Amino acid sequence: MNPIAKTSKSLRTVLAAVVALSVIPATQASAFSAGVKMSCAADYFAHCSQHSLGSSELRQCMRAAGPSLSKRCVKALVAAGEVSQTEVDRRSASLK
Repeated sequence: MNPIAKTSKSLRTVLAAVVALSVIPATQASAFSAGVKMSCAADYFAHCSQHSLGSSELRQCMRAAGPSLSKRCVKALVAAGEVSQTEVDRRSASLK
């Protein structure tokens, strides 16, 4: 890939993240860390965007989508205390 294409792809990625974060209302955005928002934006839009941020429905949806969530998102959710590493390990073991 040539340098211009790499730069263009990087800019598109950053722009997509900014756009994804900008659709989150300010009153609900504070409920999630910047790390969770950045790490889970794609997972949210892929699996649970029909639910409001911070809602119990969203938490249920993300738990149901757990095995499909990106590793990056899962790590951010663990770091934020949204799910325990023990729960992640237990669910991973049950899938094997």
